[in-house]
Amino acid sequence: MELILKQDVENLGFKDDLVQVKNGYGRNFLIPQGLAILATSSAKKVLAENLKQRAFKEQKLIDDANAISKKLSSLEIKISAKAGAGGKLFGSIGTADLSAAFQSSGQEIEKKFIKIAGGTVKRLGKYQAEVRLHREVKSQVDFEVVKSEQKA
Repeated sequence: MELILKQDVENLGFKDDLVQVKNGYGRNFLIPQGLAILATSSAKKVLAENLKQRAFKEQKLIDDANAISKKLSSLEIKISAKAGAGGKLFGSIGTADLSAAFQSSGQEIEKKFIKIAGGTVKRLGKYQAEVRLHREVKSQVDFEVVKSEQKA
């Protein structure tokens, strides 16, 4: 079944992509949820016209995403967390914590656009995360998890 995505769908594609999916996935999930429409010949023509009109705007979005990527790579992000002996954390650091750290440094990035290798961080140290700023622009961001200075 051929569909046109109306929104970004994780592990499938981005908005306005033409995708091939199994019939049940398309009929029972994507179309009822409003995530996709059937790719008829008229829908394909409308999509092609919309993409042609949006090409200029898309280039500006890519340029803005590249500028944000440069800002992110220059940031030094340190996340403090409670840790026990051997540098093991009480709990873990995830994408929500990293999103909050970006927000405190002035960059508004949603947690769904951040991926940490391995999912979560459970030890002190330096790590990398991948931030998707645009469908074509991804940025590698270094961050460090440090022991919090609280004393009981």
